[in-house]
Amino acid sequence: MEREEKFALAADIMERFAELTGLSPEGRSPKRYLWTDAYGVCNFLGLYLETKDDRYRDLALKLVDQVHNVLGRHREGGEWTGWISGLPDGEGRAHPTAGGLRIGKTLDERGPTEPYDERKEWERDGQYYHYLTKWMHALNRVSAVTADFTYNRWAMELAKAAHAGFVYTDEGTGLKRMYWKMSTDLSCPLVSSMGHHDPLDGLITFIQLQAAGQQDPERPQSLDLSEEISEIAGICEGRDWQTDDLLGLGGLLSDASRAAQLFIKGVLDGCDTLRVILDASLPGLRYPGRENFLHAPARFRLAFRELGLSIGLHALEGLAELIRQNRPVFEDDQDIAILLKTLWKYLPIGEKIELFWIDPENQRSPSWKEHRDINMVMLATSLAPDGFLTL
Repeated sequence: MEREEKFALAADIMERFAELTGLSPEGRSPKRYLWTDAYGVCNFLGLYLETKDDRYRDLALKLVDQVHNVLGRHREGGEWTGWISGLPDGEGRAHPTAGGLRIGKTLDERGPTEPYDERKEWERDGQYYHYLTKWMHALNRVSAVTADFTYNRWAMELAKAAHAGFVYTDEGTGLKRMYWKMSTDLSCPLVSSMGHHDPLDGLITFIQLQAAGQQDPERPQSLDLSEEISEIAGICEGRDWQTDDLLGLGGLLSDASRAAQLFIKGVLDGCDTLRVILDASLPGLRYPGRENFLHAPARFRLAFRELGLSIGLHALEGLAELIRQNRPVFEDDQDIAILLKTLWKYLPIGEKIELFWIDPENQRSPSWKEHRDINMVMLATSLAPDGFLTL
């Protein structure tokens, strides 16, 4: 497909998403889900930048407001009401991310006396660190596009809340670690294990927010993230980021793109972070049978996980062009050029993923319908990725 055709299809998908989830026209009970909506905000911003149609910018801002008013508050009909930060209504509206944001799952979070059920936990509410970092990124993109630092301040307030809630000191080792899932009020862990790429994603996102915050003349000193960045960097030190998970691979490649952009801006020192991420991405792409999933029928596949990889492959494509345009900055690191040359051979996988899930027949499968909203938004991101990938 040509770029213009992809972009038009992405616009159609996002128009449909806005209608289906109660964004536009606005529904009485809009359906908000933090991961999906983070990509959705970036997609609307990308559409706005491409078309200069103010409606897309307004949809992005409206989506931000809906997410804060729905996921920044306790669930309707539950035991608790109001902002999950505990702030009074007026102050909560001014600081909607101060207590974090709910995932938006269909079931209430597990109570303190309820037994853990791994399968059911996936459908329970609470807070995920990697969802929060995606929303921080979305708010940062809104701030960059609108030149309104309020959104980046909200992202930094969210970073502060997430770090305070998820990061802890392991009593046995004395080292900092992170929980994977927390309760809605961030008072206790619901899943104690650490997400594989959560520290890396947090580190790059916090550096991204800190850099933007330094350009904000009204940013309070209390939002400085230096201490949090130092602690997360310590958690990241010496970790192995390799994965064969499709969504995880896509996330690594997207993080590589952000790391390169931050390096070019002078925010990251040296190419070490970029080199480490690219090196960790390679084994998961080149192992024998990597492309076998492409031959399975739609009912056995999860579109949003595959589309995460195709988004990452677009990031890789853009990274190569970014390095070409800034060759003097990277001329002392030949390892990166070699890694990129090796990784580039896997770009066709992304095109195959897109073509498969564009097919209306495959969108009729139960696996597509069950995760319709997230599948739609991530397909739109893959078709028109600049809104999400460009800082």
